[in-house]
Amino acid sequence: MSLRFFTAGESHGPAITAIVEGMPAGVPVTASVINRQLKRRQLGYGRGRRMQIESDEVELLSGVRHGLTLGSPIALMIRNKDWEKWQAAMAVEPPASPAEAGGPGGDDWRLRPVTRPRPGHADLAGMLKYGFEDARNVLERASARETAMRVAVGAIARQLLAAFGIVIASHVIRMGPVAAPHDPSALPPPPEAFDRVDESPVRCLDEAASRAMVEAVDEAKARGETLGGVFEVIAWGVPPGLGSHVQWDRKLDGRIAQSLMSIQAIKGVEFGLGFETGARFGSDAHDPILYADDRGIYRPTGRAGGVEGGMTNGEPLVVRAAMKPLATLYNPLPSIDMAALKPAEGAIERSDVSAVPAAAVVAEAAVAFELARAMIEKFGGDSLAEMRRNFEAYAAALEARGMRGWRRPAQQ
Repeated sequence: MSLRFFTAGESHGPAITAIVEGMPAGVPVTASVINRQLKRRQLGYGRGRRMQIESDEVELLSGVRHGLTLGSPIALMIRNKDWEKWQAAMAVEPPASPAEAGGPGGDDWRLRPVTRPRPGHADLAGMLKYGFEDARNVLERASARETAMRVAVGAIARQLLAAFGIVIASHVIRMGPVAAPHDPSALPPPPEAFDRVDESPVRCLDEAASRAMVEAVDEAKARGETLGGVFEVIAWGVPPGLGSHVQWDRKLDGRIAQSLMSIQAIKGVEFGLGFETGARFGSDAHDPILYADDRGIYRPTGRAGGVEGGMTNGEPLVVRAAMKPLATLYNPLPSIDMAALKPAEGAIERSDVSAVPAAAVVAEAAVAFELARAMIEKFGGDSLAEMRRNFEAYAAALEARGMRGWRRPAQQ
């Protein structure tokens, strides 16, 4: 059975939930491990008041006993602390009076229908698709609040990957107009270089660029603007051969790209050299294949991003994603009032100035989940112990053929 998950819940509802199915038995999982990743999602300069309200903690409801997965579906829940103020506006049962529905006599702004769609958000398309008069029915589910559960699910996937020495990290390389020094052709530094990346207010490895990014966020806030950016996710220790070349939907880079594109506000994804590949000659766009007695088969560059033909090639996996500026502006763009079809300004919901550092953490979770899914497909097994036996046999076969440098740099 393939690894999969589903999430449910609204931004201001009682909770967000998930079901994870297909995780082998014996994977170490505790609430504290997941909560550490949830806390990382709330980092980043430019976050809004929601991060001051929420302090996410997961509840594991099934599928885990005494700190180990059981092989059965895992149920997770994260309660929304803001729910207390939204119980009337987001109630499941129908309202008893017009005032409770936001009609005449209602004085709670949360009950009023949202009829002014925000340019760049799901509001208008969702209203048209489902025939809603109130964009609240769309924006609550479209909200990036849902990514908290994706991070929780990704934290479980990371536990599986850790059993095989696979490590994932991320960093911000652009925030609005400020770009950090970065060479997309080069192999990434080892995992140890990212040990303190979360200490940067914008999760950037370059100190000078980090300071400039903070200034850019301050400027955007003062203007009522928002900032997008670009982040990079790296995975080390990924064995060659994950994914497949034989069908379009089994290509690992395609699956990872889809997963990243599904994160709210992501508008572009590239591996390795990415879009720059289109501006180079072939001799300067691919990674030479070399051999040395002390290293085995290796690549001197990382232009492919660790994926060739839809399969991992034994080099670190490197993928970047571009995040657009958030759609909620405190200096709103022109829109229309759908109730009257007259000009209006886009609605204002509570929002961040920038969420690029947090989006990078969400992207780590997305990559972790897809790698875990590919590992389960490749090595099978109902338990982690069975997967390990299959994995070690494969690793021994790779080493016999000269592939022995794909383990984490610290293990070489």
